[in-house]
Amino acid sequence: MISLEGKRAFVTGGGRGIGRATALMLAQAGASVAVGYRSRRAEADETLAGVRRLRRLAIGIAGDLGDPAAAGRAVDEAVQGLGGLELLIVNHGIWPPDEVPVAAMADAQWDATLRANLNSVLYVCRAAIPLLPDGGSIVLVSSTAGQRGEAFHADYAATKGAVISFTKSLAVELAPRRITVNCVAPGWVETEMSQEAYAREGGARRREIERTIPLGRVASAEDCAGPIVFLCSDLARHITGEILNVNGGSVLCG
Repeated sequence: MISLEGKRAFVTGGGRGIGRATALMLAQAGASVAVGYRSRRAEADETLAGVRRLRRLAIGIAGDLGDPAAAGRAVDEAVQGLGGLELLIVNHGIWPPDEVPVAAMADAQWDATLRANLNSVLYVCRAAIPLLPDGGSIVLVSSTAGQRGEAFHADYAATKGAVISFTKSLAVELAPRRITVNCVAPGWVETEMSQEAYAREGGARRREIERTIPLGRVASAEDCAGPIVFLCSDLARHITGEILNVNGGSVLCG
């Protein structure tokens, strides 16, 4: 039922995990895809190869999106390479795996997480908004942590909570242009970023995590990509400012 035939999408953080799954699912639905990445060229190339196997146009775009000038260049490259842009999926970010209490958090860690997870979101959206046509779509990726907090990861939770507020603010701003702005909020996901946490205590940490999820399992990247693609489609054309939880119900059990 979902067709994105003729649509052009820019997926940041598209080299692996949720970003890769989203890029491939967008291509399956008919979209051309620009895959953004910072430094992992080989992983981005794998995503691009997957999109091309689906006979869709794919271009790779390298850049540090925490740099406003680089973010602007990345958006321009996506528009030029695809011939336009209707869909923006802002998926990139970091999750520092070490548990650090606020009283011991260094300025450098706080600043780095803010730069990667929040400032960069502003820079990408600010550059893309004037280039999106009326009726386009923006989907941001936040987290369960942005809604209920996460002890010893306050930097991450604060940035993801800010992304949620940013989504709601931008949705109202862009509504006159019929540009929808929504947010997907995953919990624990089967991605490379979480592997260190899952492996702690001989795998006991993963089992502990799974017990906190009402549906009983960690999400796959595809579990998160599906709702993102839905929010890019005409099926979601009257949805904006929504925070769509994709976390197996864990946000209910904070």
